[in-house]
Amino acid sequence: MDIDIVFSGGGIRGFALIGAYEAIEAKGLRWRRLAGTSAGSLVAALIAAGYTSKEMIDLLDELELRYFLDERKCLFPFPMWKWLRIYWRMGLYKGEVFEQWVNEVLAARGVKTFGDLPKESLSIVASDVTNGRMLILPDDLPQYGVNPAAFSVAKAVRMSTSIPYFFEPVKLQTKEGGCIVVDGGVLSNFPLFLFDEEKQVKKRPVLGIQLSVKLSERPKRKINNAVQLFEALFSAMKEAHDTRYISRRHEKDIVFLPVENVFFTEFSLTPETRDRLIQYGREKTERFLKKWTY
Repeated sequence: MDIDIVFSGGGIRGFALIGAYEAIEAKGLRWRRLAGTSAGSLVAALIAAGYTSKEMIDLLDELELRYFLDERKCLFPFPMWKWLRIYWRMGLYKGEVFEQWVNEVLAARGVKTFGDLPKESLSIVASDVTNGRMLILPDDLPQYGVNPAAFSVAKAVRMSTSIPYFFEPVKLQTKEGGCIVVDGGVLSNFPLFLFDEEKQVKKRPVLGIQLSVKLSERPKRKINNAVQLFEALFSAMKEAHDTRYISRRHEKDIVFLPVENVFFTEFSLTPETRDRLIQYGREKTERFLKKWTY
């Protein structure tokens, strides 16, 4: 059976998404459209290029995650350089190594631009903070004077995964000069709305994979200091749009994968923890699919 799949963001916790897709494959479900934010955009792009869950795991087995932490070099190192780098570059790491890696693994399957994929097969969410709007790639690109078919899929994934202040934002060049683009999770961490067809008969079932708990099970945040306030503000910013949307939908089409004890920028993740995340996503999704009525 054909379905549409939406993958949420979640940083390093996104390994659980690969396990979820492994269970979807085993069930014999075939995708027609894919959408994702942040880590979900990477998984969706790899699937769109033809990678199976096993092939994705093999890719990551060969990879050292710290390889993506590409700091800018300073000729005169001093303690304040880290903070100056954030101030001037708006991120600790460039993100260029990550984009290059994504470009290479996609190119290995003949995918470089959105024109190399079936039309409407892949949607990636990013955040245009210059104009204060959500950016859906490739659909919104004509509004920026950019040809969607010629736009790099790897660049789109990099935009969607550019965690504010962790990775440098990406500048989207336009006829008017350009705009600053960051992680799609800032405005929509779970873009289920992209396949919303409430006002008409659905073309096919939509399955969502979300790296969080159900709304009804979400605990209240404890805010006693500035750090906790920042974390709460950022989480609320990411979740507000999607929470309101999901709260008025039936949750029967969403696999909830609340990953605990793994921070979303934990690039020091051990192979054992990575394997546990994949197994967790697979087992939870297997149990869900046994009861899923579509």
